Amino acid sequence: MAATLIDGKAIAAAMQARTRAEAAALAAEGWGPRLVSVSVGDVAAAELYVRNQSRQASAAGVEFEARNYPASTSLEQLTGILQGLNADPRVHGIIIQRPLPVHIPVKALQTAIHPLKDVEGMHPASIGRIVYNDLGLGPCTAVAAVEILKSLPLIIEGLDVCVIGHSEIVGKPIAFLMMGLGATVTVCHHMTRQVAVHSRAADAVFVAVGRPGLVTGAMLKPGAALIDIGINRVAGPDGTTRVVGDAEFDSCAATAGWITPVPGGVGPVTVAVLMQNAVSAAAAQRNQYRAAFAAAE
Repeated sequence: MAATLIDGKAIAAAMQARTRAEAAALAAEGWGPRLVSVSVGDVAAAELYVRNQSRQASAAGVEFEARNYPASTSLEQLTGILQGLNADPRVHGIIIQRPLPVHIPVKALQTAIHPLKDVEGMHPASIGRIVYNDLGLGPCTAVAAVEILKSLPLIIEGLDVCVIGHSEIVGKPIAFLMMGLGATVTVCHHMTRQVAVHSRAADAVFVAVGRPGLVTGAMLKPGAALIDIGINRVAGPDGTTRVVGDAEFDSCAATAGWITPVPGGVGPVTVAVLMQNAVSAAAAQRNQYRAAFAAAE
């Protein structure tokens, strides 16, 4: 393997240490960050995520509460619940766990969360701020992928970047974040005719499409950075399953200069960004309350 393996766990640990110090400082002022997780119906599918978030929150000094509501809960009822959490000054961040029952559109719930408490960074206002190069509470996976690239010994200004995948919460935000840092960005999607032409010209490639083995070493410029955001479960000949990314790891590792493993790459940093957002949200709400009290005096 020629590529340097990017240690997402080490990057996440460094971020967590900073977050923990900031959370302790807020707690000393009576503003200890508090997250509320909302799941609906059968929690088995989301149980692993909730457990991991709870563990990471504890390590970061963030209070975590998991709430589960019956599958029969209506959209109107859930909207009312979210409005109550929005108005509760003791709650600084809200997480919507997926999957949701078919009668509950996730976008409706994401929009119902107040932007100041949108720690997942999926409210339209949170996404929109990125266009203006004003990163508040950005979408966690996109921010994590960019943070990983920033950790490498590369000059971002003028860097040629290829983003494969253009989802609203990963590909598009990555493109705008990188443009905000001064990179030259090409975005490829399912209608792009020759993805390899664009990816081979790039100094850094982000891929997030949900197709295992999509990117091969032949699609990369030698020495390029590859940030693999894909998470796919594939079955082996013996019937066991394993988690892989969107890149064919062996061939890409032989060509790239740096590569993220799956798992252990973007995933840990994504959770670290979520906790960072929780602390940032608590600080922003503290500042808002202080400003409101000062204006009232």
